[in-house]
Amino acid sequence: MTGLASHLLPFIAAASLGLLAGALLAEDRLLLPYWRTLSAETFYELHPTYGPLLYRFFAPLTMAAPPAAVLAAVQVTLQSGGLAPRSLAAIAAAVLAGSLVVIYLVYFKAANDAFARHAVPAADLPAALARWAAWHRLRVLVCVAAFGLTLVALVA
Repeated sequence: MTGLASHLLPFIAAASLGLLAGALLAEDRLLLPYWRTLSAETFYELHPTYGPLLYRFFAPLTMAAPPAAVLAAVQVTLQSGGLAPRSLAAIAAAVLAGSLVVIYLVYFKAANDAFARHAVPAADLPAALARWAAWHRLRVLVCVAAFGLTLVALVA
């Protein structure tokens, strides 16, 4: 494979992970600090509106990036003829991208559901949001690392 076709899947993986990383970083730097300043009453008033909107925004990005990264890793590995540095970067990116789904299933699914059900008492909400922020920061770092690795796989 030569030209554009040889880089198509790595480009799609880099684009999808770059979009997701940017969106997660914006959420981390813009929305999270704001949510943490809200009273429990205001947070729970806003959550029924913004929770579903954020889910509809992030779900497609989160579900597109891992398969794109896996397909890119397969393409790069086949092109490299084995475990060359480029293919190792692509494989690592795919593993990290897949871990984003695992992180969602392990923590965010239940945490977001608890917020939606108002199951976190007002007194516990600051600690719950701090815990959510810490998990989110992990997700941002994982996604940025995966994005960086896709760029290495794309240009190496």
